[in-house]
Amino acid sequence: MDTIKNFKRTNMCGEVLENCLGKEVIVMGWVAKERNLGSIIFMDIRDTTGIVQVVINETDNKELFDKVKGVRTEFVVGVKGLVRERESKNPNIPTGNIEILVNEFRILDKAETTPIYIKNDDNVSEEVRLKYRYLDLRKEYLQNNLKLRAKTSSIIRNFLAENDFVEIETPFLGKPTPEGARDYLIPSRVNPYEFYALPQSPQLMKQLLMIAGMDRYYQIVKCFRDEDLRANRQPEFTQVDLEMSFVEEDDVIEINEKLIKKIFKEIKNIDLEIPFNRMTYTEAMEKYGSDKPDLRFGFELVDISEIVKDSDFKVFSSSVKEGFSVRGINIGEYQKDYSRKKIDALQEYVKTYGAKGLAWIKMNNGKVNSPIAKFLKEDELASILKAFNVENEGLILIVADKNSIVFDSLGALRRHIAQNLDLLKKDDFKFTWIVDFPLFEYDDEEERLVAKHHPFTSPKDEDIELLEKTPEKVRAKAYDIVVNGEELGGGSIRINNSELQEKMFKALNLTKEEIENKFGFFVDALKYGTPPHGGLAYGLDRLMMLLSGTENIKDVIAFPKTQSATDLLSGAPSQVTEEQLKEIHIKLDK
Repeated sequence: MDTIKNFKRTNMCGEVLENCLGKEVIVMGWVAKERNLGSIIFMDIRDTTGIVQVVINETDNKELFDKVKGVRTEFVVGVKGLVRERESKNPNIPTGNIEILVNEFRILDKAETTPIYIKNDDNVSEEVRLKYRYLDLRKEYLQNNLKLRAKTSSIIRNFLAENDFVEIETPFLGKPTPEGARDYLIPSRVNPYEFYALPQSPQLMKQLLMIAGMDRYYQIVKCFRDEDLRANRQPEFTQVDLEMSFVEEDDVIEINEKLIKKIFKEIKNIDLEIPFNRMTYTEAMEKYGSDKPDLRFGFELVDISEIVKDSDFKVFSSSVKEGFSVRGINIGEYQKDYSRKKIDALQEYVKTYGAKGLAWIKMNNGKVNSPIAKFLKEDELASILKAFNVENEGLILIVADKNSIVFDSLGALRRHIAQNLDLLKKDDFKFTWIVDFPLFEYDDEEERLVAKHHPFTSPKDEDIELLEKTPEKVRAKAYDIVVNGEELGGGSIRINNSELQEKMFKALNLTKEEIENKFGFFVDALKYGTPPHGGLAYGLDRLMMLLSGTENIKDVIAFPKTQSATDLLSGAPSQVTEEQLKEIHIKLDK
């Protein structure tokens, strides 16, 4: 096998352009393609910058030609030669006007036939791709995604440093805090029967840094949550985490808008207009059925509960009571795209969100078609059509149920229909802030109020007096930044005094023992002078999905896990030896 001794690379493959004509260059990389035409061999050599074509002529050097004849795709090679103009140009690649006439060829390593093709449109299964991820990552689009991620991280770091944020690392081995998602637990060898937890976020630590007087902190940090996975979720994920002292909501929002504007200008060359729109949580739910609304299209929810509260159609009238409602969306002119069969499919779709069914009223050329029209009085039907602004054509889709089910099903339905109608344009970015979240939400399993964000979120000043008697009405100083139906990041102003924090714990029905066990060290820190502070955390992986245009989070992570949280490349998680278990004082109950 050849070496690279006295053979120094002069150019990356993608850098050999017209300005190199007539020069001798040395490039190194993988053989992406080889074509033996009998007396002449063409090869495409690939590295992380692109592809360049090289030519080996038998008449120029038979010994070299014979050596190269055995070279196959994915061999690692080094090539020296003269850059010349190509006769048959390739306009699809930057180096398509030139080629390298080879006078020295070194085989640096051979390669067996790969289990996947190294091309962007390879349709091999995801399981195989993840098992051979190091081969999958040779694909141009995945390498470009990782480069884009690195560039984005650099922009973030530079912006935050310019705005006086200090990058500080926080521990990975911390105290388990059973609030929120499940922790990943790590047994301690030197402290028998005790455990660390990997951080779900650096929440408490970054607040302690504010108590410590650091004023502005950030880090790009790994976080861990043991929860069910989906397309945009992984067991380990990356946050852009930041915190600021002596600030209120507007201060945090303002600087983060500037950060997002800078990222989109430098990465996408898009000039976002700031300040972004703001929408209360209540408005978002009432109009879009979601606290992360997609604003690229209409189909807003309309509440017709008052219209149908006395209707003979009991499906509607029985759903007009506390905590229930009758709401719908109108898809307007797109009614022509929905036959009875397609409407039936929509009925099945909303059932996956808990809805019992989907009532519909279709108008085409002024004529009403609806299986429920016979149950509605003439004035009720007219009022419904007016509420949905239907004059000549439209398709009204209605759900009557508990508010949570109505919002979930219609919120998902409006986006499902927009996707089917190809209304979701990837380069149309609609940002909004969702503010005034409820401080608490009711957990049906635990049958108690839990913190909607986390127990250190500050209530709105004007709602503090409601904490003891009607905590469900308290709004939070919390804010999420939402784009195109995805939560890009979220944060809040934190509680900065012991008395208010104690009221918060009391509203959560936490005992003194529970408070001490879970948060004792933090509660103690609040006693020694805590500045007003707040922050925000972005999901970097989700941000990169948005910037790269992919809908799969695995496309923006170098070594992702599967939906079952396994690593097919390394085989993790895996069993360990009895000796290893003994060292950490664990005995398996098989």
